Amino acid sequence: MHWDIVIDNFDYFLWGAAKLDGIFPYIHNIGGLAAAIILAIAGIFGAFWIGLAAGLMRLSKKWWIKYPAVFYIEMIRGMPLLLLIFWFFFLAPVLLGQSLPAFTTTMVCFMIFTGAYIGEIVRAGVVALPSGQMEAARGSGLSKYQAMRFVILPQALRNMIPSFVNQFVSLTKDTSLASVIGVNELTRTGVQVDNREMIGSFEVWITIAALYFVVCYILTSISRRMEAQLSRYQARDR
Repeated sequence: MHWDIVIDNFDYFLWGAAKLDGIFPYIHNIGGLAAAIILAIAGIFGAFWIGLAAGLMRLSKKWWIKYPAVFYIEMIRGMPLLLLIFWFFFLAPVLLGQSLPAFTTTMVCFMIFTGAYIGEIVRAGVVALPSGQMEAARGSGLSKYQAMRFVILPQALRNMIPSFVNQFVSLTKDTSLASVIGVNELTRTGVQVDNREMIGSFEVWITIAALYFVVCYILTSISRRMEAQLSRYQARDR
């Protein structure tokens, strides 16, 4: 067994080649697990707003608002994430006249890809509410926009939280795909260490798997706790 290789490179697995400044590493050259988490957080944050807009647009009765959202959601959900990453990575230089950093390209792809799934979550969450909610809000004098903003969305978003966390877990695992275009996230650090050391492959990849598992397990535990709290709130409301 060659666990000394894992011990010697553990800091590289965590934040890549970034130098430590006290407790936190410099953002420059950050990689490893830290880069994967940054990609996942930025991706889910941007995807939330994209998905929220797409989901509400899909609920519109106006075709010129609804059908672009339907096209976006269905097209992206029917496309592999890896293909989307390749498509953006090689298309950007053609459209912009210059290549985008691989990290930025991947982040944008994560936002667009996950946004389509969040859009469907938003649509399903709003539709799941009793139809009388909108009628009651409109009857109280609120406009349709105000009813959606102040009555429907707060209730729907509360019920969507576990689904958002599950999507975050999925995106965290999908960050491994960024390695194919050279982003130095956790999977790529494993490849680099494995290629450099030429021994201890089993130990390296067990460590990489364990790091992914720890992060995803924490997120899954948060999701379960939120689901339990929502169940208690719903039971109390009844």
